[in-house]
Amino acid sequence: QVQLVESGGGLVQAGGSLRLSCAASGSIFGVDAMGWYRQAPGKQRELVATITKGGSPIYADSVKGRFSISRDNAKNTVYLQMNSLKPEDTAVYYCNAGLITIVREYMDYWGKGTLVTVSS
Repeated sequence: QVQLVESGGGLVQAGGSLRLSCAASGSIFGVDAMGWYRQAPGKQRELVATITKGGSPIYADSVKGRFSISRDNAKNTVYLQMNSLKPEDTAVYYCNAGLITIVREYMDYWGKGTLVTVSS
């Protein structure tokens, strides 16, 4: 019953912005680190950004200065603000999180993904 649900993907012109959200829900006690990964057609999945429970971020070199990751621990939600989008940012974006279940088990979960398409 535990799941991560992404939202906010869509179509945008190069230079535009999008904001992705990912909310953890179900029988969970808490959420540890959260992050965003992406996979373009025919490409390998790659790290975009991660953030610790305390708010320390790490970014891929390709998105530094353009993307910003944040979280709201009260809502068990992580966000990815994407600015100055480029066609090469086009991909399915996946949310990842370390979740602690109500029986105190640590589990790594993935969302189903949300598609971001950037037109030139």
